[in-house]
Amino acid sequence: MENATLTDLAQRWSELQAAEPGLRIRNAAEKLGVTEVELLQTRTGNGVTRLTDDVRSIMSSIGELGHVMALTRNNDVVHERKGTYLGASINPGPVGLYVGKDIDLRIFWGPWASAFAVSEEGKGGARRSLQFFGTDGEAVHKIYLTDTSDAAAYDALVAKFTAIDAAPVTVKPWPAEPAELPDAQVDVEAFRAEWLALKDTHDFYGMVKKHRLTRTQALRLAPAGGYAVPVKTGALRATLTAAATDGSPIMVFVGNKGMIQIHTGPVKKLADVPGWFNVLDPEFNLHVREAAIDRAWIVRKPTTDGMVTALECFDAKGEQIVQVFGARKPGVPELEAWRTIAAEVERSEAHA
Repeated sequence: MENATLTDLAQRWSELQAAEPGLRIRNAAEKLGVTEVELLQTRTGNGVTRLTDDVRSIMSSIGELGHVMALTRNNDVVHERKGTYLGASINPGPVGLYVGKDIDLRIFWGPWASAFAVSEEGKGGARRSLQFFGTDGEAVHKIYLTDTSDAAAYDALVAKFTAIDAAPVTVKPWPAEPAELPDAQVDVEAFRAEWLALKDTHDFYGMVKKHRLTRTQALRLAPAGGYAVPVKTGALRATLTAAATDGSPIMVFVGNKGMIQIHTGPVKKLADVPGWFNVLDPEFNLHVREAAIDRAWIVRKPTTDGMVTALECFDAKGEQIVQVFGARKPGVPELEAWRTIAAEVERSEAHA
């Protein structure tokens, strides 16, 4: 984006903010017909610092910041988890990991393209963050300092990775997803046989891809016997409410093309804000645009540790927006309390 265009966009954003105070940058970008990264870089030099595109090196240094807040979102769900980035596996391959007790991430490097340090004024003063964007200009992951973060380490990291004379970010729309294969062209029996023979839940994605299925198509074509049971769109609310009521620890997965972020533990404080259903706990916040849930299933997969059960929710385009499991570790069977919750949700939220 040329400087003249950036100046024009900055002016349009300023006018929009005057008309709609408090409008978030993602929503402002949508209203202005641009991407978040295009809008953000209009403020380069004014609270925004462009970092180098060596996102792996930046991400490998995040543990130095201490206690922070990790934020991953898609169009309809925001996942915020506080903690320290521990257990890093940042290697040359396509997938990276952070597997700490609090910050638990699966990083898919392919879409990652640019990074910024951002300081913005909030109710409690300056709010500082590191923000990462995909090739399509949308946010992949954000990391916010907390009151107990190491601010000096943040300053050193920003100084180390500040980009010198970097060209403005070029945005490339994400390629359209291929059309869903007609069911008649699917070897349904072979697919179902592989599902029933699963040993590890992580193999499910590859199995679906092998058969050239979309995720929702795979669930529609699941084996009989409760392996994928469609439920009403209120199933997420029912699931989180049940978990909050009995204190059962759960796993909440939220992702986009470049990141999956996971919370493991209980959820306690549930709250409604107009348009959003929320978890508002001290270390974990979840914000769900509930009206965006178009389809949901209770899904079961056999593993060497026994059956693993999940709630999967999708938007109208068939994009998965949130998954919920019972808390578990490899080698440990699923909690009976979670199976009870899933079975009750399956019953109470069943389609008529």
